[in-house]
Amino acid sequence: MTEQPEDLGVSDRHPAGSSDDAPEQVDLVAAAVLAVPGVADLHGGVLGEVATYLPGRRVSGVKLLEPGASVHVVLTWGAAVATTTAAVREVVRPLVPGPVHVVVEDVEPPGGASR
Repeated sequence: MTEQPEDLGVSDRHPAGSSDDAPEQVDLVAAAVLAVPGVADLHGGVLGEVATYLPGRRVSGVKLLEPGASVHVVLTWGAAVATTTAAVREVVRPLVPGPVHVVVEDVEPPGGASR
């Protein structure tokens, strides 16, 4: 049986759903992911379950795990999925110890029209 990573969003070891460095870390991860060409936005998941909860706010689309992180994205129309997800992993790896899981939740329609 493989051990599953621990979700830092809800943990007895991390009061209020985060570690001391989580606010800075999750903001750095979110900014780095949004700067990747081909990433239109972060995505909170079908029910908004993919997020890091911080005092007074939440960062949708980034869930810190122990170890690693899960990042859920919306791609721009025409972005190569494999290339873009590899680029997301590369920018997040230096910021988060452990594996980086990237999930493509949606693709922005052509022309960037709102959904």
